[in-house]
Amino acid sequence: MNPDFWHQRWLEGRIGFHQDKVTPLLQKHWPSLAVRAGSRVFVPLAGKSLDLLWLAAQGYRVLGVELSQLAVEQFFAEHALEPQVHSTAYGTHYTAGAIELICGDAFALDRPALAGCGAVFDRAALIALPPQLRARYASELYARLPAGCRGLLITLEYPQREKEGPPFSVREDEVRVLYGVDWQVAVLERREILGQQPQFVSEGVTALETVVYRMQRR
Repeated sequence: MNPDFWHQRWLEGRIGFHQDKVTPLLQKHWPSLAVRAGSRVFVPLAGKSLDLLWLAAQGYRVLGVELSQLAVEQFFAEHALEPQVHSTAYGTHYTAGAIELICGDAFALDRPALAGCGAVFDRAALIALPPQLRARYASELYARLPAGCRGLLITLEYPQREKEGPPFSVREDEVRVLYGVDWQVAVLERREILGQQPQFVSEGVTALETVVYRMQRR
């Protein structure tokens, strides 16, 4: 899955993964992390998520990374924000208030870039990646987050044979293999949601659950 795939999805407006509201599971479970106010929250593959605004409204500094320039520009335009723009080795940085979005490759972010992140929120990144990239994502990108970093991870589980991802099914046993060595992982909630996802039903999916994990870097 190369960058052109995602650029084309944004260009054609095929962004069914984008939500027109803040993620309810984020609002419900984020307080359980007890992330200190003022901390920096890392949001990988951020798109133009409204979750960025919600996190900033809770008193956090938000650092998102997104491959699509179109997604980044739409985020700021749709919320009447005028970002300051500058470039570094990581990509093009757009900053408005407490929100900074880097238009670039998430895998290019190194330890110095992520050193100040006290938390991470992943709703649509891990499940957007095929198996080989998921392994790299966990072993490389998450490994650059500092000790003590806390996180909320939201995944989907369904019979993978019934649908071609993305989003992909990522089962609990895979999550524990990917993160179990370097992160403490605990399931906060498992919920059946097939009835709320007509697109999955139309594609022949027979079961669909969302799972919320609390993470903490060892």
